[in-house]
Amino acid sequence: MAYQQPAQAYQNNSVNTASPADLTLMLYNGALKFIKLTKMEIAEKRYNTAHEYNIRVQDIIRELMLTLDHQYPVAEQMNRLYEYLHKRLIEANVKKDTTILDEVEDFIAQFRDAWKQAVVLAKKQGHAL
Repeated sequence: MAYQQPAQAYQNNSVNTASPADLTLMLYNGALKFIKLTKMEIAEKRYNTAHEYNIRVQDIIRELMLTLDHQYPVAEQMNRLYEYLHKRLIEANVKKDTTILDEVEDFIAQFRDAWKQAVVLAKKQGHAL
């Protein structure tokens, strides 16, 4: 039986025990991390690795789309924004364009920051997201 490295075990435990709100925050942070890595790989002209990182961001965006609760009207608006970002990621991947990645990164950072504020506010009011 293979043993996991301590850092990997900690990460797995963090994901398995996180609240839905914290998981969403992890998704946003993961997307930002992989966008930065994609841009770095493009700058170094390592296009295959850049492609792999870009695909990871696309996967995260699709996961965020799946987590939307469509009983709320804002979910449809967020879905359209996520679709837009997904299309832009594909375009950035094809063109290896870091300017497009900057745009996507800015949107995701804003979503992440707003989500953090919502989580803090919800906790103060005794609600769970």
